Amino acid sequence: METIQAFSLLAAGIIFGLGGAGTAIGFGALGGKLIESSARQPELAPKLQTQFFLVAAFVDVISIIGVGMAFVFIFANPFTG
Repeated sequence: METIQAFSLLAAGIIFGLGGAGTAIGFGALGGKLIESSARQPELAPKLQTQFFLVAAFVDVISIIGVGMAFVFIFANPFTG
């Protein structure tokens, strides 16, 4: 039983870490492309910014779902019976 709980907490920590790292990399790449494309065509900046926020929401949702799954493993572990 203790082994299952320990591995579940380890899995939750990995989910938190990789989810945060993936989101940070995604936001960095997305923001860099927004700045680059706005510098090339300034007249499209408002449209690009709208699309940026839409895609940023999708990138963030993936991380939030991972955090929710990690909380399930921590507080309502289905493997402990």
